[in-house]
Amino acid sequence: MANEKIGLVVSEYNADITGLMSKIAQEHTEFLGAQVSKVINVPGAFDMPLAISKLLKEQDIEGVVCLGVVIEGDTDHDQIVAQNAARKATDLSVETGKPVSLGISGPGMTRADGIKRLESYAKRSVESALKMIRRLK
Repeated sequence: MANEKIGLVVSEYNADITGLMSKIAQEHTEFLGAQVSKVINVPGAFDMPLAISKLLKEQDIEGVVCLGVVIEGDTDHDQIVAQNAARKATDLSVETGKPVSLGISGPGMTRADGIKRLESYAKRSVESALKMIRRLK
Protein backbone atom coordinates (compact mmCIF):
# COMPACT_ATOMS: atom_id res chain seq x y z
CA MET A 1 0.00 0.00 0.00
CA ALA A 2 1.17 3.48 -0.81
CA ASN A 3 -0.13 5.21 2.36
CA GLU A 4 -2.42 7.57 0.47
CA LYS A 5 -3.56 10.72 2.25
CA ILE A 6 -7.18 11.75 2.23
CA GLY A 7 -9.24 14.53 3.74
CA LEU A 8 -12.61 14.17 5.43
CA VAL A 9 -15.45 16.67 5.28
CA VAL A 10 -17.99 15.88 8.00
CA SER A 11 -21.40 17.46 8.50
CA GLU A 12 -22.16 18.59 12.05
CA TYR A 13 -25.89 18.35 11.38
CA ASN A 14 -27.05 15.09 13.01
CA ALA A 15 -23.68 15.01 14.78
CA ASP A 16 -24.57 11.98 16.86
CA ILE A 17 -24.62 10.00 13.61
CA THR A 18 -21.92 11.81 11.64
CA GLY A 19 -19.48 11.75 14.55
CA LEU A 20 -19.63 7.95 14.52
CA MET A 21 -19.31 7.95 10.73
CA SER A 22 -16.15 10.04 11.02
CA LYS A 23 -14.63 7.73 13.63
CA ILE A 24 -15.42 4.63 11.56
CA ALA A 25 -14.07 6.26 8.39
CA GLN A 26 -10.80 7.20 10.07
CA GLU A 27 -10.33 3.69 11.48
CA HIS A 28 -11.19 2.10 8.15
CA THR A 29 -8.78 4.38 6.31
CA GLU A 30 -5.93 3.20 8.55
CA PHE A 31 -7.05 -0.42 8.16
CA LEU A 32 -6.78 0.00 4.37
CA GLY A 33 -3.23 1.32 4.60
CA ALA A 34 -3.94 5.02 4.11
CA GLN A 35 -4.23 8.00 6.43
CA VAL A 36 -6.57 10.90 7.08
CA SER A 37 -4.47 14.06 6.79
CA LYS A 38 -7.15 16.56 7.70
CA VAL A 39 -10.77 16.69 8.88
CA ILE A 40 -12.98 19.70 8.29
CA ASN A 41 -16.32 19.83 10.09
CA VAL A 42 -19.00 21.90 8.38
CA PRO A 43 -22.47 22.92 9.59
CA GLY A 44 -24.37 20.71 7.13
CA ALA A 45 -24.16 18.75 3.88
CA PHE A 46 -25.04 21.85 1.84
CA ASP A 47 -21.90 23.54 3.22
CA MET A 48 -19.51 20.79 2.12
CA PRO A 49 -18.39 22.08 -1.31
CA LEU A 50 -16.29 24.96 0.04
CA ALA A 51 -14.44 22.64 2.44
CA ILE A 52 -14.02 20.03 -0.31
CA SER A 53 -12.51 22.69 -2.57
CA LYS A 54 -10.09 23.79 0.15
CA LEU A 55 -8.90 20.24 0.79
CA LEU A 56 -8.50 19.43 -2.91
CA LYS A 57 -6.14 22.40 -3.27
CA GLU A 58 -3.79 20.97 -0.65
CA GLN A 59 -0.81 19.28 -2.30
CA ASP A 60 -0.60 16.27 0.03
CA ILE A 61 -4.30 15.37 -0.08
CA GLU A 62 -5.07 12.88 -2.85
CA GLY A 63 -8.83 12.62 -2.37
CA VAL A 64 -11.72 13.66 -0.15
CA VAL A 65 -14.43 11.69 1.64
CA CYS A 66 -17.69 13.49 2.47
CA LEU A 67 -19.72 12.20 5.41
CA GLY A 68 -23.22 13.27 6.29
CA VAL A 69 -26.82 12.22 6.73
CA VAL A 70 -29.80 14.04 5.24
CA ILE A 71 -33.02 13.10 6.99
CA GLU A 72 -36.43 13.63 5.41
CA GLY A 73 -38.49 16.50 6.75
CA ASP A 74 -41.91 17.94 6.04
CA THR A 75 -40.77 19.64 2.81
CA ASP A 76 -38.49 18.78 -0.11
CA HIS A 77 -35.57 20.56 1.57
CA ASP A 78 -33.73 17.26 2.05
CA GLN A 79 -33.85 16.65 -1.71
CA ILE A 80 -32.40 20.07 -2.47
CA VAL A 81 -29.61 19.73 0.10
CA ALA A 82 -28.51 16.25 -0.96
CA GLN A 83 -28.73 16.85 -4.71
CA ASN A 84 -26.78 20.09 -4.62
CA ALA A 85 -24.07 18.71 -2.32
CA ALA A 86 -23.65 15.65 -4.54
CA ARG A 87 -23.58 17.65 -7.77
CA LYS A 88 -20.96 20.11 -6.57
CA ALA A 89 -18.80 17.38 -5.03
CA THR A 90 -18.78 15.63 -8.41
CA ASP A 91 -17.96 18.88 -10.23
CA LEU A 92 -15.02 19.55 -7.90
CA SER A 93 -13.68 16.04 -8.40
CA VAL A 94 -13.74 16.38 -12.17
CA GLU A 95 -12.28 19.91 -12.09
CA THR A 96 -9.32 18.92 -9.92
CA GLY A 97 -8.73 15.36 -11.09
CA LYS A 98 -8.87 14.16 -7.49
CA PRO A 99 -11.53 11.73 -6.23
CA VAL A 100 -14.35 12.94 -3.99
CA SER A 101 -16.52 10.17 -2.59
CA LEU A 102 -20.06 10.69 -1.42
CA GLY A 103 -20.71 9.24 2.03
CA ILE A 104 -23.91 11.24 2.47
CA SER A 105 -26.88 9.03 3.18
CA GLY A 106 -30.30 10.32 2.16
CA PRO A 107 -32.43 12.08 1.13
CA GLY A 108 -35.77 10.53 1.96
CA MET A 109 -34.49 8.70 5.04
CA THR A 110 -35.69 8.47 8.57
CA ARG A 111 -33.36 8.98 11.50
CA ALA A 112 -33.45 5.20 12.12
CA ASP A 113 -32.35 4.61 8.50
CA GLY A 114 -29.42 6.99 9.01
CA ILE A 115 -28.30 5.14 12.12
CA LYS A 116 -28.68 1.76 10.44
CA ARG A 117 -26.55 2.83 7.46
CA LEU A 118 -23.83 4.88 9.15
CA GLU A 119 -21.19 2.15 9.19
CA SER A 120 -21.70 1.03 5.61
CA TYR A 121 -21.70 4.60 4.23
CA ALA A 122 -18.57 5.51 6.18
CA LYS A 123 -16.64 2.45 5.06
CA ARG A 124 -17.82 2.42 1.44
CA SER A 125 -17.02 6.08 0.91
CA VAL A 126 -13.45 5.56 2.14
CA GLU A 127 -13.09 2.46 -0.04
CA SER A 128 -14.39 4.33 -3.08
CA ALA A 129 -11.99 7.25 -2.65
CA LEU A 130 -8.99 4.96 -2.13
CA LYS A 131 -9.88 2.74 -5.09
CA MET A 132 -10.08 5.78 -7.35
CA ILE A 133 -6.82 7.24 -6.04
CA ARG A 134 -5.04 3.93 -6.61
CA ARG A 135 -6.54 3.35 -10.04
CA LEU A 136 -5.70 6.82 -11.29
CA LYS A 137 -2.01 6.56 -10.34
